[in-house]
Amino acid sequence: MTKRLIVLCALCFCVRAQQTSQPNEIVISNAVIMTASHGTIQKGSVYIKDGKIAGVGKSLIAPASARVIDAGGKFVTPGIIDSHSHIALDNDVNEATSPITPQMMMIDAFDYQDKAIYRGLAGGVTTSLLLHGSANMIGGQAVVIKHKYGRGRDAMLFPNAPRSIKFASGENPKRVYGRRDQLPSTRMGNFEVQREALVQAQEYLRDWNQYNDKLKRGDKDVTAPKRDLKMEALGDVLRGKLLVQIHCYRADELLTEMEMAKDFGYKVRAFHHALEAYKVADQLAAQNVGIATFSDWWGFKNEAWDAIPWNAVISMRKGVKVAIKSDSEDFARRLNQEAAKTIRYGGASEDEALKMITINPAWIIGVDDRVGSIDVGKDADLVIWEGYPLSSYGLPDKVFIDGEVYFDRSLPGLGMPHYKEGE
Repeated sequence: MTKRLIVLCALCFCVRAQQTSQPNEIVISNAVIMTASHGTIQKGSVYIKDGKIAGVGKSLIAPASARVIDAGGKFVTPGIIDSHSHIALDNDVNEATSPITPQMMMIDAFDYQDKAIYRGLAGGVTTSLLLHGSANMIGGQAVVIKHKYGRGRDAMLFPNAPRSIKFASGENPKRVYGRRDQLPSTRMGNFEVQREALVQAQEYLRDWNQYNDKLKRGDKDVTAPKRDLKMEALGDVLRGKLLVQIHCYRADELLTEMEMAKDFGYKVRAFHHALEAYKVADQLAAQNVGIATFSDWWGFKNEAWDAIPWNAVISMRKGVKVAIKSDSEDFARRLNQEAAKTIRYGGASEDEALKMITINPAWIIGVDDRVGSIDVGKDADLVIWEGYPLSSYGLPDKVFIDGEVYFDRSLPGLGMPHYKEGE
């Protein structure tokens, strides 16, 4: 380990110096603004006030009170959003003691000091969905973070983000439990376990509904059913209170999961990995189900033999909301390059490629009303780039989250200005 890295680690985890105050009004001027929602603005400006985007366009006049950052013709994009990540969860990403564990909460495993959060930030990532692993047919509930590295744990949580839960089909659950002589050990077993759990949740909700009805009728002798955190979580799935994110590769299983959702009355928000989505993209689009996929991973397991690097664009052309995600703390550092591959494989436009790492993953997470594009009223999560963003020459110069600079390549200590006392 180099002396510089040792000093950096000491700064990261031991020092909590007072954060330098920053003005609540900033104008980024003279920039090529790639909005991800209404095209690219040449020689444009973005006005930030109190952590929000207050103006964007060519003819903005900077208030006298605002700090002006001259971008010098550099590119500005929304902060990158990773809709499938396992960073900062250490080895606690799978509760593999049972195939059904919806009561697990990933926030309980969230290590806000994990350096992978910073490395993602240095790659322009401002928001991530941290998911349970894929050992379980129904896993735990996700946590959404903003990459405010150097701040306290609670400061990193995305305020009021919708709740998501992780399901998983295919090889992973049947491999994990099959080798323990425990159901499931086949794809048939996978779906039987999932259906059985959802039936139990229906019965649990029915029992509570009956109890509440009796209370309303004035029955004083009624006994409340026993509270069950597992069934409460599954009940929230059935009531539509959780966004269902499903690890799934094969086309047949994509169809099975959508049919099961229809039978039990919940909606699938997105399929993750979804390497055969191109085969059933029409059906996905018809049910408004998105995908969070790799740009060009294939052949790494049996479920990935029919994967093709054109999957993202073919699915997008059929009307599917497509995100390119990391599933890797390494890939998270260069999601801009992963998205750029869709231009090579399938001919995605610049805007389409950018949407796959901004507004589309924001929709999958359920926060597209607050982040994912450069629009008035949204959080000022922005990246100023050295070089063209959709290329290997694109390096984040400055990264803003809620209007504050959290990464600045020109600063010492590898660009980390934020250490705040008492968080």
